[in-house]
Amino acid sequence: VQLQASGGGLVQVGESLKLSCELSGSGLQYLSVAWFRQAPGKEREGVAGIGSGDGRTYYGDSVKGRFIISRDNVKNIVSLQMNSLKPEDTAVYYCAALKIYMTEKYWSLTSLFDYWGPGTLVTVSS
Repeated sequence: VQLQASGGGLVQVGESLKLSCELSGSGLQYLSVAWFRQAPGKEREGVAGIGSGDGRTYYGDSVKGRFIISRDNVKNIVSLQMNSLKPEDTAVYYCAALKIYMTEKYWSLTSLFDYWGPGTLVTVSS
């Protein structure tokens, strides 16, 4: 399984940006996928996750109400719509896939994820 994130760039405060994570390989419909981000000098944190099957979604507290994660199982793309962007959203964003069932308690635990893609940089300028 391979993941490729795209869509990063430079935006102004309050603007929107949409990231895409394209998955390739086998058994993709059984994978849960999450977006993480890492800002300079900070730990990697979970941004949003979406489960396989039921498509249940999870969000980090700092992005609830502003970001929306979705998946297209035909195109094998998981998207992250980011609205009302803030300077603190500046980070490298990564998508990752998980073979086991995603739960509310563990959706953002990085050690559980099996596959990671290269990151895409999002910069929010004030």
